[in-house]
Amino acid sequence: MTPASKEEWRRHVLARRRSIAAEQRTEESKKLCHAAAESARGATGVAAYVPVGSEPGSLDLLDALRRESPVVLVPVAREPGPLHWAEYTGRTTLRAAPYGLSEPTGPVLDPESVKLCSLVFVPALAVDLRGIRLGRGAGFYDRTLDLVDSGIPIIAIVRDEELVEELPEEPHDRRSSHALTPNQGLVALNRE
Repeated sequence: MTPASKEEWRRHVLARRRSIAAEQRTEESKKLCHAAAESARGATGVAAYVPVGSEPGSLDLLDALRRESPVVLVPVAREPGPLHWAEYTGRTTLRAAPYGLSEPTGPVLDPESVKLCSLVFVPALAVDLRGIRLGRGAGFYDRTLDLVDSGIPIIAIVRDEELVEELPEEPHDRRSSHALTPNQGLVALNRE
């Protein structure tokens, strides 16, 4: 049965993620690190995120991005609205943050700081071939992606089976230009 609503999709994907063995997560994370680093080679700045819970990736992914880009920004989520940012300078500078996240201890930058980035990686529960991204439902990224300049790659990081044919779409949804999966690597999406 294919889920119909965004909420059904969220439950479906989260249940599948919880069932994945630690060894498989580790192997997928290694592949994502390599693919993300290749994608970021030559970037002037990268916006990414600190993976938590069952999200694909790991802190190794952020460390790999730091080796390829002079600046790696990660979100600082406060009140609902566009995300603020802080520079990721290493795993020892992370602290617990609201919403079960981790964030850097350094200075908090305004939402428009994402414009400094030539590449934007976003978390997703799933993404479809049109670029519709399924997030957790709070809308932080939809509001933030409005600030990203046209032509800047927006890459949703998902597991291979989370790149799907079609997801429900709402008017406020902001599309990704690419998906990054462990086995397929970087996949261009049709932005219609």
